[in-house]
Amino acid sequence: MRLDPRAPLVLDTRELGRRPGSMRRSRFTAPAPADLGIEVLRVPEGSPVDLELRLEAVMEGVLVTGEAKADIEGECVRCLGPIHDAVVAEFQELFSYEEKDTATGPHGPHGPEDDDASRLEGDLLDLEQVLRDSVVLMLPFQPLCREDCPGLCVECGARLADEPGHQHEEPVDPRWAALQGLRELTSEPNQD
Repeated sequence: MRLDPRAPLVLDTRELGRRPGSMRRSRFTAPAPADLGIEVLRVPEGSPVDLELRLEAVMEGVLVTGEAKADIEGECVRCLGPIHDAVVAEFQELFSYEEKDTATGPHGPHGPEDDDASRLEGDLLDLEQVLRDSVVLMLPFQPLCREDCPGLCVECGARLADEPGHQHEEPVDPRWAALQGLRELTSEPNQD
């Protein structure tokens, strides 16, 4: 699948040439791709992601160093309350030049273990996977609305932050429940 040069996270490195040491800085805003985050915390699709990049030509390809800033939304894992915050993710990735030498085999000169390496497609590079990896690594695995979130009541599901004095009557031990019923029968006035 060929890269679309009009895609928001696809960059053209043509002006760097293949001259090691040439560098270019770039700052732009792109819409967030779909599913950027984890199940309970994510960057909303299409929301702005501010990127600040440095692209540098090196012998092997183009080294991209950058920072991404975006707003995140989700829910607290303890109380299911909404979370609205921001994430700043830093990244550095080497995009290798495409190898024209097919004599080395279908995987290029480095062999099959290098299949996951980021590669330039002509002069184009796609930042989406790098952005996705760096943002996801910055997100907490179990996000909380606040550090001391009390969570939900285990009996009725009430949000304990909204009801700090929330409590229930002491549960009756099921072994004594029959006696509790007997006590209620004997305490009723006689209706003769």
